[in-house]
Amino acid sequence: MPMSTETLTLPVLDDAAIAEVGFVQLPVDPTLDMFAEIERLKKEKNAVLLAHYYQEPDIQDVADYVGDSLGLSREAAKTEADIIVFAGVHFMAETAKILNPNKTVILPDLNAGCSLADSCPPDEFAAFRAKYPDHIVISYINCSAAIKAQTDIICTSSNAKHLVEQIPDDQPIIFAPDKNLGRWLIKETGRDMVLWDGSCIVHEIFSEQKLVRLKARHPDAPVLAHPECEEPVLRHADHIGSTSSIRRYAVENPATEFIVATEAGILHQMQKDSPDKTFIPAPPDNGCACNDCPHMKLNTLEKLYLCLEYEKPTIEMEESLRLRALKPIERMLEMSEGVK
Repeated sequence: MPMSTETLTLPVLDDAAIAEVGFVQLPVDPTLDMFAEIERLKKEKNAVLLAHYYQEPDIQDVADYVGDSLGLSREAAKTEADIIVFAGVHFMAETAKILNPNKTVILPDLNAGCSLADSCPPDEFAAFRAKYPDHIVISYINCSAAIKAQTDIICTSSNAKHLVEQIPDDQPIIFAPDKNLGRWLIKETGRDMVLWDGSCIVHEIFSEQKLVRLKARHPDAPVLAHPECEEPVLRHADHIGSTSSIRRYAVENPATEFIVATEAGILHQMQKDSPDKTFIPAPPDNGCACNDCPHMKLNTLEKLYLCLEYEKPTIEMEESLRLRALKPIERMLEMSEGVK
């Protein structure tokens, strides 16, 4: 019989110790039914679990909502839960806190960062922006709250093209922080934008040479790619879009095999959508068979259980920063009506 945590006296946790390691570091009884315990805690605490497509399959399966950045932002904005547990990376949990200042927002592991967000330091970006005083700033949501606070409109890969096309033609634009998404948007919209030189390590490492060889072995398999990939990979894609767009395309397309150039976590939902289809991860330029985000995979089922049990570690920020970062997110949500 699994041990019930309701009968235990929980230890007092040292917040400084949690901050040092980034997560609640306690042993978990191996006989616990983790799925049942997480469901119990969500119900008891009126907590909602939001998970990104790049999380491990077990976390996706226990989540209340699984989606891309746009979908997760919308869910965070409308939730009535008292606690938001964000199974994703730090900027995602920050966004939830920006939208919900009076709710407790928890990230299972505070070390779950983002190489793309890290590629855009706030001080350096402020100096960069000062060079273009007549430009408005559109920033990809994969950035820190400090970058959002310097931004006019936030976007996601789902709505970026839609938002750029709403900007008057005579209004110059800075796009940050992802140069690959920015280059794709320039090609798609015809707008000449100034790009910050940032990128995602996961999407930059796909190998064009290996992809071509893989296509030769699977000639009938459409290539589905995220716009964060580099242009040499994107030129081989049959469909370029956000993770949600990639997922929809695979459901609607009659092909039975697909090559997928984005983080391999999305394959779990794609396989659930279409169990009779085959999904092949595009090969990276290293010795691995697929391309996992090391930051996303820091979250585990055990850390998720512990963060719900102890309601730590929480996302906190200064109110002045939150208010500045809120405005461009609200603009995004207002301008994204009708975008899937």
